[in-house]
Amino acid sequence: MLHLLITPDIILLVVRDSIQILQAQGYKITKPRKQVLKALEETQEPLSPYDIQRILRQQGKYLNHVTIYRILDLFRRLNLAHRVLSSGGFVKCALRDKQGCHRLMVCRCCGALQEFIDDKLCQHESELAQNSGFHTEYHLSESSGICSDCYKKQ
Repeated sequence: MLHLLITPDIILLVVRDSIQILQAQGYKITKPRKQVLKALEETQEPLSPYDIQRILRQQGKYLNHVTIYRILDLFRRLNLAHRVLSSGGFVKCALRDKQGCHRLMVCRCCGALQEFIDDKLCQHESELAQNSGFHTEYHLSESSGICSDCYKKQ
């Protein structure tokens, strides 16, 4: 499991990268969007809109949770963030520039997240849906289990 030291410089670089993605897709760079991006970048844990609202309040800022939901939905559609099904929270996308269906593995012991892409899995899911007459617009899946670090400790 890869754990990175998150410094203010790294946060700024990743936020700038996300801003470029928003601009390339024709979206305005608003103050609320920057605030939510920064909140997601500053943590490794899934955040609910209420968590983000609390973090911003601690910084003397206020955003309505409905606005935060809308921003997170936009980020999800642009692969800037993912919804973690098991917690209901959102995390930044670690594989932004990678094409394909992004998947998450979540450790049920420590909560560590690992993101990956598997084109064969994505293709198989699309074929299953197509064979059933279903027209997939977005794949969403997550694996829950124990990461290698926690498994070693048991």
